Amino acid sequence: MSNVFIAFQKNEESRCIVEAILADNPAAVVNEQPAMVKVDVPGRMVIRRETVEEQMGRDFDLQELHVNLITMSGHVEETDDEFALSWKN
Repeated sequence: MSNVFIAFQKNEESRCIVEAILADNPAAVVNEQPAMVKVDVPGRMVIRRETVEEQMGRDFDLQELHVNLITMSGHVEETDDEFALSWKN
């Protein structure tokens, strides 16, 4: 199973998104660099709006994650409530 990944600019808003990813993806591995943070997950990663809102303490539109997004790998599935990356067979 191949990993999917997402990388963000390293800042306070991204920290909350990464914490939400870790909460919803137990197999996630974080790689922090001086200016970015990358999260790898085997097979499928899901970012849930509700979990991000809990981490940020405010309403969050999943489209906001694009502001700090650097790169990602995988097929994107997106709804108002979830942003998912996966490798489909």
